[in-house]
Amino acid sequence: MAKRIKKKKSNLPSRDEILAFVTQNPDKATKRDIARQFAIKGSDRIPLKRMLADLIDDGLIERGGGKRLHKPGTLPPVVVADITERDEDGEFIAVVAERGPATGTDADGDGEDDAPSSAPRIRVAPTRKRPAPGIGDRVLLRIDEDAREDADPDSIIDGFVIRVLDKPKARILGVYRELGDGTGRIEPVDKKNRKEWAVHQTDSKDAREGELVAVEPLKSRRRMGLPQARVIERMGSMADENAVSRIAVETHGIPLDFPRAVIEEVEEIKPKTDVSGLEDLRKVPFVTIDPADARDHDDALFAEPDEARDNPGGHVVWVAIADVARYVTPGTALDRAARDRGNSVYFPGRVVPMLPERLSNDLCSLREKEDRPALAVRMVFDGDGNKIDHRFARIMMRSAAKLRYETAQAAVDGRPQPKDDDTDTGPLVEPVLKPLWAAWRALMKAQGKRSPLDLDLPERKLVLDSEGKVAKVIVPERLEAHRLVETFMIAANVAAAETLEKQRVPLVYRAHDAPSPEKLAALGEFLRTLDIQLAKGQTVQPRQFNTILSKVVDTPNAGLVNEVILRSQAQAEYTPENYGHFGLNLRRYAHFTSPIRRYADLIVHRALIASLKLGDGGYLYEPEPLAETAAHVSMTERRAMAAERETVDRLIAHFVADRVGTRFPGRISGVTRSGMFVKLRDTGADGYIPAASIDQNYWRYDEVGQQLVSDQTGEAFRLGDDVEVRLVEAMPVAGMLRFEILSDARKLPASERKKARERTKQDARGNTRRRSAIRRRK
Repeated sequence: MAKRIKKKKSNLPSRDEILAFVTQNPDKATKRDIARQFAIKGSDRIPLKRMLADLIDDGLIERGGGKRLHKPGTLPPVVVADITERDEDGEFIAVVAERGPATGTDADGDGEDDAPSSAPRIRVAPTRKRPAPGIGDRVLLRIDEDAREDADPDSIIDGFVIRVLDKPKARILGVYRELGDGTGRIEPVDKKNRKEWAVHQTDSKDAREGELVAVEPLKSRRRMGLPQARVIERMGSMADENAVSRIAVETHGIPLDFPRAVIEEVEEIKPKTDVSGLEDLRKVPFVTIDPADARDHDDALFAEPDEARDNPGGHVVWVAIADVARYVTPGTALDRAARDRGNSVYFPGRVVPMLPERLSNDLCSLREKEDRPALAVRMVFDGDGNKIDHRFARIMMRSAAKLRYETAQAAVDGRPQPKDDDTDTGPLVEPVLKPLWAAWRALMKAQGKRSPLDLDLPERKLVLDSEGKVAKVIVPERLEAHRLVETFMIAANVAAAETLEKQRVPLVYRAHDAPSPEKLAALGEFLRTLDIQLAKGQTVQPRQFNTILSKVVDTPNAGLVNEVILRSQAQAEYTPENYGHFGLNLRRYAHFTSPIRRYADLIVHRALIASLKLGDGGYLYEPEPLAETAAHVSMTERRAMAAERETVDRLIAHFVADRVGTRFPGRISGVTRSGMFVKLRDTGADGYIPAASIDQNYWRYDEVGQQLVSDQTGEAFRLGDDVEVRLVEAMPVAGMLRFEILSDARKLPASERKKARERTKQDARGNTRRRSAIRRRK
């Protein structure tokens, strides 16, 4: 008789027990503290980590400084903060140093609310037996316990210095402005901190008017009523085409230059031209289809009808991906630099690459008419687009043509190709392009049944002139060619995840969780103000959102509904734990198709090569290092998105800066307690309108309705409303614009006005109670 194995009893606490511990122990609430409290050891730490991630995604706890967890709506008990100024009483004022995650969307159809947010400022209370801080110092502060609960973003709360950190905020970026007496002042680039600095002539390092500079504060020194600073680096004129992106590179800590050791390794790399051990597919007419300005080519495509008798109407699709693993070996200086960067960062007119250009633009890139090694997947689909088989192979290929999206589309449609493109597409239409389109249309049938999230969010693109300045802002046409490439890349990514799961090896998933219950509840309340119902009490699926989106197509609320549904979504991440991809409605998904620009894809390549025994360059990560790397590349992705977004904001602010006083049509893109944000129709430029500047009324924030409601008239300005504004101030170096509202507020129906007033009254009563409690504590 087989011996019965006694199942080990788990000490895993319940969600309620974890929440109680975090609430009662705000100073001791890291994952390690929780594990120690509930005696969780060994493999039980994995489900604990998953449970904590679920609680964070559900909005029940948040991450704070030092890996601590705390209740949402509160500051952590201890924060790292930067001292930025003195108040009228001469006391130091600090702001929390940690940045929140960047947000946005990607081609996978996920995203997160990117509305502006803020945190309360902190008054640095005097303490005995502690070193005296100064402006520019980075300090560790303990927040007053009574003030932490529900701190208003517009308030100032007290914090007590635990210590001045060894590494103060290293440098402040700004634009040098010359004054007549040989001195200067620094116009800061940080939109959250507009404090100016004075620079004495002896501390200017001969900086010139309009130069981007880095300065360090000089403690306890003031000039012209301003804190004084010293120029430590001149970074070039703001008229230079790379200066604006350099601001984002510096402020987000994005590595710019490769270390010498990396350059030396790359100089020693020899091209891989040996075909031995590879499938020789150089006669197969692969094509690359990319934007007109693409310099690196990660992927190439080929399709043909499946000649198998048991698959009538089927298709064979090859997706070939640059074989970066042949050149970038684990443990080398090159690999460490690529991991540190995490991904390439794309600015208008400039790229900060993950790999040196000799690799990204040459040896790894699938260049036209040149032999290149590739890691490819051959996929077989039936006539309805369902995948029935796939396999991976190391190949040698030669791209038959480098096509633009517009050129490929024109060739298939039988239209003239772009005038500035002389590619001869005639020989490619019948044998290459039409089979690709036929296979894609089959896959679209299967995608329609899967029903991934289908948001309509046009993306703006900046067209720069020869000096790197914005010449115009366009919204490129969304072509079938774009969707075709995306569809095949998604199919290849799914195949990679399926294969590695079958091989039972660790991998990095591209995961995207369903919206949290809190976000769904808020979304449902808002949609009800538009007489749109979001079904309750069932597991939410992308199809439900698509049904709502289909109801508002070609209506005035179409853009608004797309926006609020986007804001309800979680943010995708890289993780070794698979919880599916909600936006794509896929059970398993991994990034495989862009190893030149994403380190996560290189990890997947190495795992495929090692597990399938496809030759050199493979590597299998241990679970703990894999989890650390996944978290790191998730961070670098958010960092890149924030840097790219801020650069676009600054370039567009420069573009419209000389049009102060001009009237513009726009749309309300964000609403807060203190005002609203407006996005201009023609350029996509974002600007702010303080609530205090809107006529003589008092405006209350209706969070459910996402609107500002007038106390006196009951009229409202709501997220998504079309408005006309006047530009009254432009601060290009910070990417900031300030508008004046010219449009009248929207008249709410009587029933809606009553509900909005009741909601704002409840909110006001809550604020009054909070302020009274603060006064009592004082």
